[in-house]
Amino acid sequence: MKFKCAELKEYQIVGKPLSKANEKTPIYKMRIFAPDEIVAKSRFWYFLRQLKKVRKVNGEILRMTLVSNKSPTKIKNFGIWVRYDSRSGSHNMYREYRDVSATGAVTQCYRDMAARHRARAHSIQIMKVEVVKAGECKRPIIKQMHDSSIKFPLPHRILKYNKKSIF
Repeated sequence: MKFKCAELKEYQIVGKPLSKANEKTPIYKMRIFAPDEIVAKSRFWYFLRQLKKVRKVNGEILRMTLVSNKSPTKIKNFGIWVRYDSRSGSHNMYREYRDVSATGAVTQCYRDMAARHRARAHSIQIMKVEVVKAGECKRPIIKQMHDSSIKFPLPHRILKYNKKSIF
């Protein structure tokens, strides 16, 4: 997957294998994070081929919707279950991020994995993304933001009235 500079979008894709002679076929639904819908469809068929042995030639997409954020002004804690392939093998991880949307948290995750583990975007698989309550967070870097009396001081402020005119 080519990772573009923009934030990822969340797509919900529903598809099924083509039916032969009016038989019932299962319907599969996936939550895909991708920069655009072309990459989202490609990832859908990639995962469906891996999990259920259904190729794009033998299947069809029934519905593809862009999922919007329900509460874009409220900051949330997100838990992300990730699987990625490194030089030494395949690894599972649980990571936590703070963001206003799931797409923002997943974008942070892709960038963080690239920085810390040199994982390329095509080798990362997002298994599950869910909102985590403040009491259930595990990572100390996320827990430190839960303090109600947190302050962000600006220690090196230069006041304007102390400046003398240059000329």
